[in-house]
Amino acid sequence: MERFFGFKELGTTYRKESIAGLTTFLSMAYILFVNPAVLGDAGMDKGAVFVATALSAAIGCLIMGLLANYPIALAPGMGLNAFFTYSVVMVMGIPWETALSGVLVSGLVFVAITLLKVRETIINAIPQELKYAAASGIGLFIAFIGLKNAGIVQNNDATLVQLGDLTTGSTLLAVFGLIIIVILMTKGVKGGIFYGMVITAVIGIITQVIPLPSGIVGSVPSLEPTFGEAFKHLDEIVTLDLIIVVLTFLFVDFFDTAGTLMAVATQAGLMKDNKLPRAGRALLADSSATVVGAILGTSTTTAYIESSSGVAAGGRTGFTSVVTAGFFLLALFFSPLLSVVTPAVTAPVLIIVGVLMVSVLGKIEWNRFEIAVPAFLTIVTMPLTYSIATGIALGFIFYPITMVIKGHGKSVHPIMYALFFIFIAYFVFLS
Repeated sequence: MERFFGFKELGTTYRKESIAGLTTFLSMAYILFVNPAVLGDAGMDKGAVFVATALSAAIGCLIMGLLANYPIALAPGMGLNAFFTYSVVMVMGIPWETALSGVLVSGLVFVAITLLKVRETIINAIPQELKYAAASGIGLFIAFIGLKNAGIVQNNDATLVQLGDLTTGSTLLAVFGLIIIVILMTKGVKGGIFYGMVITAVIGIITQVIPLPSGIVGSVPSLEPTFGEAFKHLDEIVTLDLIIVVLTFLFVDFFDTAGTLMAVATQAGLMKDNKLPRAGRALLADSSATVVGAILGTSTTTAYIESSSGVAAGGRTGFTSVVTAGFFLLALFFSPLLSVVTPAVTAPVLIIVGVLMVSVLGKIEWNRFEIAVPAFLTIVTMPLTYSIATGIALGFIFYPITMVIKGHGKSVHPIMYALFFIFIAYFVFLS
């Protein structure tokens, strides 16, 4: 086992790797409860989603650990689950079963482009500024959803939005939860988001804002409501609407994974000559986990930046991910706790994840107007139109326009011009 993972070469031990695996799990355990809450809004069975979340995370971690030998954990991604529910299902009116088929197709495409080694071509085709803008826009979108779910922001017929009633019990609990998580994160507490959720839920129970759960440990919920549904609607992925959905799933997962892999590998000192060894295996692990997750019944599974907490605790090999997988499997028996994870508990998490995602805003060259316009439109239209796809489409339309006018048309990749016409057709189709 030590030789398989290379403990001696990387200067690590079973103890270090085990502690790192537990640390990573605690840092991302919130997804076990947030993901069912988010996908539950799409009409999916929360118990089934809970099981699908835990299993897809466990399987993804195992593949990453055993195939790529990296201390990088995977689970259904925040942002992509919000896009799945609040854009694809609630705004576009696509049934969740069909949306799952879209996730499955995006995963299969990801597997194909990984095996065909065309990753670099795709990455280089889309300008870095638009990648940053997409990540930031999704962050604002998630934060907006969190503010809405918390009751901090509410509807106003005259101004569209306004400050909500801060005297209601659920809103006060959400504000309390936000403050607790901010304190823990500012202090650098590993697993601060998870611990913040636990503290918020406990206070909610004490104040009777949240009902007492029926138990802590229980039987594993059935997967039947979601398992295999993705296969039944593959023939519906033929409209332009759904093709755009698939491309969005693929786009966000593709670059989010690439960024996470590079960041965590750099932190762990695993980069060689500024390149990531076994990058193909790591991407194959990610894409395979997405396929498995879609079959089980959850949105896109992706690499988690929270893996950096495990690396900080000493994790250097895939054994860290294997340990994390074990904890996700153990978590399957704690489904009764789902009842205490109300919107007041998950809303602060969405807001904090939004904060983390917009951290790349400073990397955009705002002093270049031809870059600022498509980046700004990508970012601002996601929350304002309640659609991640719309934000990406507008950014990809305006980027070739501003670059050509500026005289930099030759620097725009042909794929970007192709996407320009595809997204123009997308808006024509929507109208």
